[in-house]
Amino acid sequence: MSTTAVAPVVDEDVGTAMHALIAELYPICRSITGDGLRETLRRLEAYIPLTIHEVASGTKVLDWTVPREWNIRDAYVKNSRGERVVDFRRSNLHVVNYSVPVRRTVSLAELRAHCFTLPEHPDWIPYRTSYYEEAWGFCLTHQQLQALPDDEYEVVIDSTLAPGHLTYGELVLPGGTTDEILVSCHACHPSMCNDNLSGVAVATYLARYLEGEGQRRRHTYRFLFIPGTIGSITWLAHNEDVVPRIKHGLVLASVGDAGRLHYKASRRGTADIDRAVAHVLHHTGRPFETMPFTPYGYDERQYCSPGYDLAVGCLSRTPYAQYPEYHTSADDLDFVRPESLADSHATALAALDVLDGNATYVNQCPKGEPQLGRRGLYQTIGGQSQTRGSELALLWLLNLSDGGHSLLDIAERSGLPFSEIRRSADALLVHRLLIPAAPSTKGDL
Repeated sequence: MSTTAVAPVVDEDVGTAMHALIAELYPICRSITGDGLRETLRRLEAYIPLTIHEVASGTKVLDWTVPREWNIRDAYVKNSRGERVVDFRRSNLHVVNYSVPVRRTVSLAELRAHCFTLPEHPDWIPYRTSYYEEAWGFCLTHQQLQALPDDEYEVVIDSTLAPGHLTYGELVLPGGTTDEILVSCHACHPSMCNDNLSGVAVATYLARYLEGEGQRRRHTYRFLFIPGTIGSITWLAHNEDVVPRIKHGLVLASVGDAGRLHYKASRRGTADIDRAVAHVLHHTGRPFETMPFTPYGYDERQYCSPGYDLAVGCLSRTPYAQYPEYHTSADDLDFVRPESLADSHATALAALDVLDGNATYVNQCPKGEPQLGRRGLYQTIGGQSQTRGSELALLWLLNLSDGGHSLLDIAERSGLPFSEIRRSADALLVHRLLIPAAPSTKGDL
C-alpha cells in the first residue's frame, strides 16, 4: 500500500544545542576510568539530574575485574634543544590512553618503537589504548614522525595508574509501569566527537525531553552514561535485579556524521525495538539501512549476550569503524553536524514514542462497522482536510483490534505511520469503541 512518508519532527535548535554540548566536552581527556570521565559526567549534571556511581578497582564483575584508575597531567617528547615535538597539551590523543608513567631519554629508534601513526592519512593523529596491558606510547601524525631527525629525545608521561574507581552516570525517569526502556551510550573516549560525544549529546537531550514538565511516560526510562565494554559489564553485574524489567533498549553511537541512519537489530532480531526503529525509518521516506545483530560493535553486544538476551539494538549513522575518521583526530567538531544530530535525536525519540504508545485493544462493536460519521469521528481525525489515510487508520483499527494485534502490528500491516494509528486509537477510545485488552503474559519474543 502506498502511503505518504511521515518523517520525525526534526528540531534544528536542539541540533545546535547538542553540537554546543559536544564542543564543551570535546577538550576533556576521558578514559574508562579517571577524572576526565568524572568531569564529563559532572558537566552533564548541569543538563540532567544524573546519579554518579563509583565502583572500586579490583571489584569482580562477571568474568572481568574493574581495572586500576588512570589519570594523566602532562606528556611530551622533547628534542635535545628542549623543544616539545610531541605535546599532550596540543592534543590529548598524542598519548596512548592508559599509558603507564615514564620519564627517560631514548634514541630515535627506541622512540619510533613506541609511536603510532596513520601513513594513509599522514596529517591525522590515531587513537590508541592499552587498558588491560601495561604499556606506554605516543600517537602523532605520520608527517611529524617522518620529520624527526636522528637525536636523543626526552619522553615524559606524567600519569598515574593506581587503585581507584570506575565511574558511570545513571538517570531513571519513573513511568506508569516498572517496565523499562534502556538508553545507553559510552562516555569514555578523549577528543573524538562522533564515536563518543554524539551519543552522549543525543542521549542527554532525549533525557531532557522525556523528563520535561507534562511528559507522560508509560515506561520507566533508564539512561546510562558508561565507559565502553567494562561499563556495561559492571552495570549488568551490579543490577541483576533490574535486568528483568528492561523490555526494550537502544545504544546510541556515532549519530552525528553526515551518513544515512543505520540500525543494528538486537540478538532477537524481531523484538519490538527492532520493529519500532525500522517502522520509523521506513516512514521518513529517506535512505536508511537495517543490519542483523553481530556480536561485535558497541555495548549492545553485552546487553545481548546469551545470559541476558535483552532486546537492545544500536542506532548509528555511518556504522562502527566504517568511516576513515573513526578513532582519529579527524573525528572533530567539523565532522559532526547539527542537522545530523537533530535527525538522530528525532528518529530515536519517534522510536521511543512507538514503544511507549504501543498497546493492544478490543473492538466493542465488532459485528460490522460502527457508524463513525454520526459520532463525528471523521471530523475528529481529519479536520477540515479529511484524508484517506485517517479513514483507513480508523477502519484498520476496528478490524484488527481483537485483543491479539498491537497498534504496532496494525501500523505495520496497514502501511500507515504509527503516529496516525495511535492518534486514531485515542479517538476511538474516547467514543468507547475500543477498550484495552487484558494484559498478556507473553513476553517480547
